[in-house]
Amino acid sequence: VVWFAVLAENFNVSIPYMQIKNADVRNSKFGQALVLETLKASGGYVLGFRVDPADALERIQKQIVGLHKVFGTNPVFGIDFSVEEKSALADVTVPKREDDVQIVDSSEIPDIEPSILYAAEGSKHDREPVYNPELGLAVEKLKEGTTIQGLWSIL
Repeated sequence: VVWFAVLAENFNVSIPYMQIKNADVRNSKFGQALVLETLKASGGYVLGFRVDPADALERIQKQIVGLHKVFGTNPVFGIDFSVEEKSALADVTVPKREDDVQIVDSSEIPDIEPSILYAAEGSKHDREPVYNPELGLAVEKLKEGTTIQGLWSIL
């Protein structure tokens, strides 16, 4: 059920049929009103709606009750599915595949200081950092004839 109030745009309501407990016509201080009760699990609200013209009230209430019954008999949960015939397990089984990896025993690898791995060959100390406007970062000063573009190029 979707309710759009022309005179009060901030009072618009959407209630799924599965959350409706009861739809009835009752007397209120504004006259006859459509009253929708929601299930306790969805808040247990009692909402009253005035319907203009008043003679349409009974018709709308009966239509909501009828649609609620139809939904209760054949609910729509928002997804469509189809049941397929069962296939043999062998038809849908994917064969196992061995990964092409080599596991190395860590006891065979000597302990190496990680910073040594990053040092340039033959370098005894770090070069001073300089600002590189191309990268917008401070980097070690490049060797003569070396460019940032050259470092990123694939040979």
